[in-house]
Amino acid sequence: MNLFTPAEMAANYSNAGAGKAKLPFSKMIVLAILAGALIGFPSAVTNMASYALENNSTVRTVSGLLFAFGLGMVIMTGAELFTGNTLITISVLDHKATVAGMLRNWVVVYIGNFIGSMVIAFICAKFGWLSAGSNGLAAYTMKVATGKMTMPFQNALMMGVLCNMLVTLGVLMSLAGKDGISRFMGAWAPVMFFVLCGFNHSIADMTYCMMGLFAKSNAAYCEAATALGVDLTKLTWGNYFGGNMLPVTLGNIIGGVLIAFVFWFCWIRKPKEAK
Repeated sequence: MNLFTPAEMAANYSNAGAGKAKLPFSKMIVLAILAGALIGFPSAVTNMASYALENNSTVRTVSGLLFAFGLGMVIMTGAELFTGNTLITISVLDHKATVAGMLRNWVVVYIGNFIGSMVIAFICAKFGWLSAGSNGLAAYTMKVATGKMTMPFQNALMMGVLCNMLVTLGVLMSLAGKDGISRFMGAWAPVMFFVLCGFNHSIADMTYCMMGLFAKSNAAYCEAATALGVDLTKLTWGNYFGGNMLPVTLGNIIGGVLIAFVFWFCWIRKPKEAK
């Protein structure tokens, strides 16, 4: 077979997750910054590709097809992505990593992802990239950011759960492949699904939202956004952290841990543990 079985796939991640939990801080933070940027780039790509489109289904389809390459880049480069690393729960349940090691990874990687995302968002917002389409790209970007920041808490939470169920399935499916194309496509399909459905990914939302927040300091961008009907009073750092990051991150953790438990329970759990 040119593919690993589900049991082998789960075991592969259990071993990989154990290594992730023990990475030196310097390597972990650099790889996390890289992952934040690698997710930031397709976030920028989807805004550029869809800002002039009118039909919402078309926007989501185009965005899904393009954004989904981001996880493949993360996996193929060995970068550290917070949402995927919720699967380290498999390693903990398999007694190959400690809870402390997992939480250390989550905190360091989340911070690194934030830095990488912020760099991409800042450059795009401050150096003219958003001026495309007579500032139409900026207006659309601010509209997307505002929408993400003003979702009801429970909606953002549950959209985060569904999103990371698909992301972690993508990570696991990438480990089923024995060649580069198989691994890349295994990661691509589930991510394409979550973007098309409009689910929320905390690391992608870092770029989407910060790009809108940084754009707010440009008067021309604000004028274009206001003309588009964007309520700029909602585009605040308070809404970013409280209205998006908190519920979406919690939802991502729940979704990732749920998939991790299912794969551990079905494919790794020893009979004596079941007793």
